[in-house]
Amino acid sequence: MGRFTGGNGPAVYTACKACSLPLIRITTELQSFRTYMALSNEQKKAYRAIGHTLNPIVTIAANGLTEGVIDELNRALNDHELIKIKVSVGDRDVKQEVLAEILRITGADMPQQIGNTALLLRRNPKANPKLSNLKR
Repeated sequence: MGRFTGGNGPAVYTACKACSLPLIRITTELQSFRTYMALSNEQKKAYRAIGHTLNPIVTIAANGLTEGVIDELNRALNDHELIKIKVSVGDRDVKQEVLAEILRITGADMPQQIGNTALLLRRNPKANPKLSNLKR
């Protein structure tokens, strides 16, 4: 485990317990800002309402974040823009690390997380309206 200071302040980097990939765990304040403050309350409410009817598209389990899982997440976010995923990787800390890594890699926002299920949003201006979960 090591420490470094970036433009946004100190952070800690470790290896993920679930998949042994190197992770950057941002301090709690920055992580909260990144995942929850990017959207207004009205936007989050609207996305949660849409996401309520969705089924999880991607499940992340014992194998953790593999290249195939990341490719599928990016494909689903490009096509659907708003997706629901299930993360069943162990205890709460590991789950938070995996979700933070997903947000970092995909560049998505997380309007909601309840238990093992998370809602991810990444706007795509060129999305096919027939595939997108968002109204155009």
